[in-house]
Formats: sequence, structure tokens, C-alpha cells
Amino acid sequence: MKLRLVESLRQPEYTGDNRCGPCTVLNVILAGLFSSVIVRKSVPGGYAAFLLSVGLIYLRGYLVPGTPRLTKRYLPPEVLRWFGKEPQLEMRNGLDRQSKSGHSADEPSSETPTADPLEATEDIDLHDYLLAESILEPCEDQDDLCLVSEFRTEWDDKIAELADKELEAAEAGSVLGVERDAEEFKIEQYGDAWTLVADSRTLGQWPSQGALLADVGAARVLDTWSTHWSTLDPAQRGQILNGLRLFLEQCPGGSGSVSMNQETVESCCSSHEVITISCDETGERLFEQPLSEV
Repeated sequence: MKLRLVESLRQPEYTGDNRCGPCTVLNVILAGLFSSVIVRKSVPGGYAAFLLSVGLIYLRGYLVPGTPRLTKRYLPPEVLRWFGKEPQLEMRNGLDRQSKSGHSADEPSSETPTADPLEATEDIDLHDYLLAESILEPCEDQDDLCLVSEFRTEWDDKIAELADKELEAAEAGSVLGVERDAEEFKIEQYGDAWTLVADSRTLGQWPSQGALLADVGAARVLDTWSTHWSTLDPAQRGQILNGLRLFLEQCPGGSGSVSMNQETVESCCSSHEVITISCDETGERLFEQPLSEV
């Protein structure tokens, strides 16, 4: 009976590795203040109240209802960093530098330091690059920019070719500009994510196989289309390819449209608004990026 009661109080989403340091500290302080008021009338009652409060914080992650929501909403990033809760999202953006910050719990890791092939010398201005390379042009029916029709046709053709065969890891690495021996590359899947690995090191991560096919297909087109593509390092290429996926109109490797949505992604101590593009029929995610960076 007691065990069932304890288990019913547990909230794994706010305890263990998911425990929010700021939430815990704030609630312990509040528990101490609340107990100190009771102590004035009853010392045993004050101690009992404090122990009960600490027990609830241990089991639930917080004492005051709504603490996680309030913390995510009102605590500034500087305070979260004091507790080791860097309010950064790990986005699966291909060869973008944001994607190489570490491995997920299910991914292989290596303790041996290696030279990072994704270290870009400078960021690319995606808008200027795509306009300068005649990849984007003013849309005919709206006040916006659209892909040049010839580029879109070539891109769709390359994606269709890739979808009809098994994508080789060495081919993906080569096209994306990562300099490694062919036998070192692997493509591995962790949940929905597709990851390019070499020497047990994650070089890039995509939200789906379709996103990876889209990037490899676009890289093939850019190899002949763009005059500056060959001069770019892998991280810069990753920025361009990730941005191009914003212009996908069909789900790679199959039929069906895509839709753009805005989602709220929450961690233990923060929440972020994220823009996503997904296949309407399958739900396969093709693009994800914090709203502030789009």
C-alpha cells in the first residue's frame, strides 16, 4: 500500500537526470520558509513539515504546483547556466556545427580527440549565397523568394535517384565534403535520427532519412550548379543544405506534400519555439530549427 502510494507520487519527467536544479533549490527554500512558520507554533510540526516537503520534492521534482512551467517561462538563461542547464537545443541539422556538439545517449562515443572536419572558418549568409548563385528568385505569385524551377527539377531528380538505391555512407561523406577514408564512414539510425559517423565520431545528424537524401541530392546539384561550392568547408555546406530544406515541397523518396509547423519543445528547465517541416502522409520530419534562428 505504502509502496503504491510512493510510486503514484513519482514524476520521472522531473526527477533523476531530468531534475531541474533551479526548481529544486527554489522549492527547498520555500519548504524551509514554510516550515519555519510552523516551527513557531510547533517545533515537531515544523520539522515534520520540512521532511514531508523534502520527500515530495525528491519524488516529484518540485513542491509548489506549476514550478517547472514557471521556471521555464521566467528564469533567465544566465540563472539556468549556473545550474548547468544550458538552454540550448540539440537540433538535427545535418552537417551544421550545432549538430556536432555531442552524442546522444544511444550513440557511440570516442575518448580519443580528433581533428574536427566540421569547424567552419566563418558563417555563410544563406540568403546572399542562394541569390548570388541564382538558386533563389522572386516568386511569381507572392512577395517572397522561391527556388529557381531548373534547380528544383534537378534536385528532385537527384533525390529520386538516391531513393531508388541504398545510400552508401562513403558517398554521402564525399558529396558533403568531409575528408575521410571511405571505409571509415557509417550511416547509423538512432530513433528517428540518421547519423553520419566516422571513427565513432558523429559528423552530422539528420531528423530523418528523407532529410539526409535531400541534403545529398542538393549537394550533387550544387557541385555543378554553384561556382563556390567546392571552396566551402563541410560546416558551411551544412548551413546551406539545411536552409535549402526549407524549400522542399514534396516528401523526399515518395509522393505527398509537406507542411511547416511551429512547436514548443521543452526540456527540464526551458522551452523553445521550433519551426519544423514534415511529410504530411508519414509525419517524417525534414527540418527543425529554433524559431529565433530561422
